Amino acid sequence: MGQRGRMTFVLLGCEIGGKYRRYKKDVDISGLGSRKCECPFRLRDKPVKGGQWWMVELICGSHNHVLAETMVGHPYAGRLSLEKKVMVEDMTKTSVKTRNILLTMKEINEKNVTTIKRVYNAMCVHRRSQRGHRTKIQQFMLLLERDMYVHWCRCEEVSNVVQDIFWTHPDSVKLVNSFNIVMLMDSTYKTNKYKMPLLEVVGITSTGLIFSVAFCLLAAEKENIFLWALDRLKGLFLRIDSYPRVVVCDRDIALMNAVRIVFPKAYNLLCRFHIDKNVKAKCKMLVHLREAWDQVMQAWGFVVDCDIVEAFEDRVNALQVVCSPWPIFVDYVMDTWLRPHKEKFVKAWIDKVMHLGNTTSNSVEATH
Repeated sequence: MGQRGRMTFVLLGCEIGGKYRRYKKDVDISGLGSRKCECPFRLRDKPVKGGQWWMVELICGSHNHVLAETMVGHPYAGRLSLEKKVMVEDMTKTSVKTRNILLTMKEINEKNVTTIKRVYNAMCVHRRSQRGHRTKIQQFMLLLERDMYVHWCRCEEVSNVVQDIFWTHPDSVKLVNSFNIVMLMDSTYKTNKYKMPLLEVVGITSTGLIFSVAFCLLAAEKENIFLWALDRLKGLFLRIDSYPRVVVCDRDIALMNAVRIVFPKAYNLLCRFHIDKNVKAKCKMLVHLREAWDQVMQAWGFVVDCDIVEAFEDRVNALQVVCSPWPIFVDYVMDTWLRPHKEKFVKAWIDKVMHLGNTTSNSVEATH
């Protein structure tokens, strides 16, 4: 409404006009983007003839950006109705994946322009309403107790802040005591806002299927923390003779040392896939002749796939001859992999243990 002596009018502008206004002063916006691009398009509407009609005046009729061809991504067009929000909540309770929720919406209405970010936001609002006054860690611990998960946690002595959490499903305890020959371990990153690494342990059944054994959120990838996590894992076994015989992991020295201490009779294998990936990356970095990359990697493959211990030195010598123009690459291969860890990934040694064909940790990554 206009004030006395002033005419009432409405100003209409482009939805991405103006500048981004920071509502929270403590938020760092240096790494954030904005849809706002200061578009100058403006219309001014004012009532005429006692408010029965409106007159539109064009202030600026040009845009400084390409006009959108569809309504996908527009906040107003992609908003969720109350019915859609209820559907998202119901499907979230049944553990339906986010992309499947969005796909269901688009199958119901082909003209739906909702984006997956809208679905994520609706799911976040629903979970926040369920959590109430509890923090995320408190809600997580409550769910573990409600669903009767086997879990342990430890806190810092001074601040009483949760430092590490280990949990597993009761069915996983039964499976790990039945299929305990091979275990795969891997740590992942960027799985949570606290940047805590997640250690995941996977087992292999007699038919070659994988199952999750346990999970552990760690404060850091240090040997003493891995020792705590593997001690909890060791407590899941009902018999001393049922400890794993083979453990496959990456070349994480802290984790390898913890495995050696907690499971001294287990044979530790290194993931051959990640070893080849690292060697190939170093090859492209240190071997400056692009045409020699295939030849170098082929010689490396002959070393890794050597199935006779007596022939191993000959394969290594052949690799050194091929890579003689690039001594830094030879030193990397010898000092990082072959001298300290050849028994953990070269075929001549690893085929002496019953690893059931599991020589990589890719199965762990497939379950993330």
